[in-house]
Amino acid sequence: MGNAVLITLRIVHILAGAFWVGAILFVARFLMPTLRAVGPQGTPVMDQLVRVRRMPLAMMGAAIVNILSGLALMWQVSAGFQPAWMRSGPGSVFSMGGGLAILAVILGMSINLPASKRLGAITAALQARGGAPTGDETAQLQRLQARIGATTMTVALLVVLATAAMAAARYVS
Repeated sequence: MGNAVLITLRIVHILAGAFWVGAILFVARFLMPTLRAVGPQGTPVMDQLVRVRRMPLAMMGAAIVNILSGLALMWQVSAGFQPAWMRSGPGSVFSMGGGLAILAVILGMSINLPASKRLGAITAALQARGGAPTGDETAQLQRLQARIGATTMTVALLVVLATAAMAAARYVS
């Protein structure tokens, strides 16, 4: 693979990662606490982000592009995942960072994506009906928001650690 392909892969990897990390940090640090603070009045905002703007899908797309481009980069710099390089300082730290990012994707896809879809479905039903949520719907919404919030904080931590590993890996001996 030539330098142009490696440069392109690195640009794609960094841009997808920057979007993913920035989005998850914004959601974890600002959006989720704000939505909790405003209570049910935040439901239309979440509906717009989840169902209309499809933010969870955009974040998952960026995460997947980030992982795949990272794997392609690692394949190239390790000459096909050669054991000697994989055991080196950079190889170990890049691998650890990649593993953390893959774990973050798995958590996001297996927990937050289904919960976000369910949240969107309940919200759409509420809007179609035009009334206040029932007690059961309120309880479901609160459970889903709590699940999404806890997983989002975990994913945020994982991607921050993965980003730190990527930033430091080449300097580890």
